[in-house]
Amino acid sequence: MAIRRNRVSETLLEMGVEAPVLQTVQRYAEKHEVPMRTAVLKTTGVAPAQMAAAMSRLSGLPVLNNVDVERVDIGIIRAFPLTLARGHGVLPLYVVDDELIVGLGDIGAMNVLDDLRVLYGFAIRPVLLPADVLERATNAAYDKASKSASAVLEEADDVVEEGDDLLLDGDAELLDDPNQAPIIRFVNAVISQAIKERASDIHIEPYEKDLVVRYRVDGILKETIRPSHKFKHSIVARIKIMSGLNIAEKRLPQDGRIRRKMGGREIDFRVSTVPVRQGERVVMRILEKGQTFSLAGIGMSPTVLKTFRGLIRRPHGILLVTGPTGSGKSTTLYSAITEINTPNKNILTIEDPVEYEVQGIGQVQVNHKINLTFGSALRAFLRQDPDVILVGEIRDTETANNAVQASLTGHLVFSTLHTNDAASAFARMGDMDVESFLVADTLLGVMAQRLVRTLCLECRQVYEPSDVELKELGISREKIAGHTVYRARGCEACNQRGYNGRTGIYEFLETSEEIRKLVIANAPSAQIKRSAVSNGMVTLFEMGVEEVLVGRTTFEEVKRVTSSGDE
Repeated sequence: MAIRRNRVSETLLEMGVEAPVLQTVQRYAEKHEVPMRTAVLKTTGVAPAQMAAAMSRLSGLPVLNNVDVERVDIGIIRAFPLTLARGHGVLPLYVVDDELIVGLGDIGAMNVLDDLRVLYGFAIRPVLLPADVLERATNAAYDKASKSASAVLEEADDVVEEGDDLLLDGDAELLDDPNQAPIIRFVNAVISQAIKERASDIHIEPYEKDLVVRYRVDGILKETIRPSHKFKHSIVARIKIMSGLNIAEKRLPQDGRIRRKMGGREIDFRVSTVPVRQGERVVMRILEKGQTFSLAGIGMSPTVLKTFRGLIRRPHGILLVTGPTGSGKSTTLYSAITEINTPNKNILTIEDPVEYEVQGIGQVQVNHKINLTFGSALRAFLRQDPDVILVGEIRDTETANNAVQASLTGHLVFSTLHTNDAASAFARMGDMDVESFLVADTLLGVMAQRLVRTLCLECRQVYEPSDVELKELGISREKIAGHTVYRARGCEACNQRGYNGRTGIYEFLETSEEIRKLVIANAPSAQIKRSAVSNGMVTLFEMGVEEVLVGRTTFEEVKRVTSSGDE
């Protein structure tokens, strides 16, 4: 049954969709050469359910608004490659009364039904799925078909001997070929499970009698599986081949990168291997390509956001973001440069490594082998007529002085430092032999930040903090009066963690005239902090407490991330 796209559009108009809204969807589909079902997901105005209803009216096919993935036949899924399922917008589901129920994303997919009839040997009963339902069900079904890491490991345990050779296809979609060798599928399952659990890092650690695989989720490491020690060479070899590393070199650290598709998303894995006594230790940092960055979405208070937005539009000066590793500094900086990234600005970055690619920005990666360092790149940038420069980290005297010189010659410089709070950044710059008067003249402000885990809304538990707990935190009973305080509990929705996701807490110190005088006088950090607080700066701990009082996190979590003396 051939039904032209314009007939679907006419039906949508008859159903009340406004013509300009529909034209936006059509233009997106034509520009990006994608089906209307994809365009509906990428634009606003036409709901996927409306599109499915229009196609149902034209074709007479029923609409299935929900797919029970638990009922989906895994054997059927494995016989139909994921690339074909996505390409055609087709999802084989389950057999009912000797008929195979097949979900279709649009009517044009009906031309593959005869092929499915031959492939499976069943009569086919097509149903329409709204585009969002189809996308979720496809990802979930193929993720389920790929098996969990532990299930694959049980199978591999009977098959793989230590030191087996691996023949690997480096270009395959990770969920696309369920018939790969067990070790290959085990590594894919480890990665798949990490993505599903929103892990930021995968750790593979060899010990005397076994391996330990751990995920870092919301900043906390947790053990997931312990493969047999006999798998250590095969697993590391698989990861090395995927990341383009030398599998024969086991004595030196190596760094590589994997770029793969996972559940329809493009994801980069930054791979680091280090030789240890029992073998090689592997850490994979997970970076999703195409991630969008927005200052409005990272948790800044309205007051801090307004001030920070004003400073990132200054023509020159230095803005620093401080905090420990994993505190979200890169996200803040990427969000800032994304917000000011316009055609009339030349923005250059030097990073170690480049974590995310941003359209319209010149990004350079540090390479110590050829002496391409933060300092040397910064010197070269000044000959590239930049307006804004992002330096991944100021870690030595050369970089610090070059950043100051860049700001003095009319450039806006963003960078990071490792300090516990905002006030300590001034002394840290002085430690790198930058004259105090230059620090005072060039430093516009310092953002100190942490990431706190947010409570799972399904299981958070109301409780009354004890007097002892409040005293340890330095909080009065009056401070929490009228507020509901929660603690973490744990449920299936959050994998028994009690938390689900993270948000930022921020301490922003703008360099006022009073602060400049203190910096020039080489005043201690504590005095600078007291001055900033007296003039309205909210500390990390105080902002964390505010997050507790609105029910977003816990006192325990705030104390954990600010316990380095920031209170």
